[in-house]
Amino acid sequence: MARPATTTPGNVARVLRIVHEDGPVTRAELTRSTGLNRSTVLALVGELVERRLVHEEFPTAGAAAADRPAGVGRPSAVVRASADVVAAAVTVEIDTVAVALVALDGTVRDRLVEPQSSVPTAAAAIDAVARLLGVLTGRAAPDLRLVGVGVAVPGIVRVEDGLVRDAPHLGWRDEPFAGPLAERLGLPVRAANDANLGAWAERLYGSARGVDDLVYLNGGASGIGGGIVSAGRPFSGADGYAGELGHTFVAANGIRCHCGAVGCLETEASRGALTAVTGTAPDDLDALAAALAEEHDAVERVVDRQVTALATAIRNAIHTVDPEVVVLGGFLGVLLGHVGGRVEDDVRAQTMAAMTDRLRIVPAELGRDVLVRGAAELGFADLLRDGALPTTTDTDQTTTDREDAVEEARTA
Repeated sequence: MARPATTTPGNVARVLRIVHEDGPVTRAELTRSTGLNRSTVLALVGELVERRLVHEEFPTAGAAAADRPAGVGRPSAVVRASADVVAAAVTVEIDTVAVALVALDGTVRDRLVEPQSSVPTAAAAIDAVARLLGVLTGRAAPDLRLVGVGVAVPGIVRVEDGLVRDAPHLGWRDEPFAGPLAERLGLPVRAANDANLGAWAERLYGSARGVDDLVYLNGGASGIGGGIVSAGRPFSGADGYAGELGHTFVAANGIRCHCGAVGCLETEASRGALTAVTGTAPDDLDALAAALAEEHDAVERVVDRQVTALATAIRNAIHTVDPEVVVLGGFLGVLLGHVGGRVEDDVRAQTMAAMTDRLRIVPAELGRDVLVRGAAELGFADLLRDGALPTTTDTDQTTTDREDAVEEARTA
């Protein structure tokens, strides 16, 4: 029987969030970062240990003595987030549906990717998620606890209810995706724009870690998405639609975009144009990088046009939100790696000087895990807000619902 809580729920969640986001930390570090006294931190960590959300590791006597200065007392215990508490991270693309189980300690425990023979409808994507999650949970360790589902969608998503207002590459318009998926799985589900999730993941765990003001641009199968973090918080706008930098204007005589405008970034800088001229597979970024390194004239002409468009889009973003770091992911990261400092030079040449004093333009660090880690944060949202798993009754019902979904997937 669990003992009654003796601490403030908000502080429990606060400590859990620090351990989750900052990695293994000592109790002494928690005391410093929270401003709480040692006995309070001890009690908070104790509650999280009892809930099996974190565990503590105590240095061995020999190692502890070697690592601490003379005269310093007993070393502080190291607090680690649980690897057995997981969120399901879902990514939907025009050619694949993928599900990964991401642990509270940041490890990707397992993943499956299902290729799609045609662009999936919302209903087909829900079927695929249920099928993949059924396999993943069926082969998971029995003590693994699944607490929620986060979905990364390449389109405009209404954050409060996960309604996909417009995902043009998927052909989805006003599709209620999160709600039906939650009913199907018996789990809490949240959905958001994929690039917004990528921006937050890179800020927490990637090349913009700890940066409070950043712009993220990702180039993938569904065009170019953008995400913004401002003053240390995701910048989402009134309805969660902010950051559509792929549809900023970059070329007066450009290509007409599917959105109806002419000269959008994602039509002027596209993965398709690069893979077509290099003859590489659309999803093989390593092959694309190798082909670009050969520097054929026809390829370099395409690169030149794309770098010009990209620099213009970044200039627009800088003059609008004044970021410290611009992170480029997907094929844009490959393009950056090919041309080196040229993108930054082109941006500085057309930007107010004071706004680029601290500017860095860097490739994304998380690679193929960027959307997985971002979607997982959505899946953990309720847990990190409350610092606790659902009540026993709710957990039992969720487990029953999930088992029903798993069985349905297995027999489909």
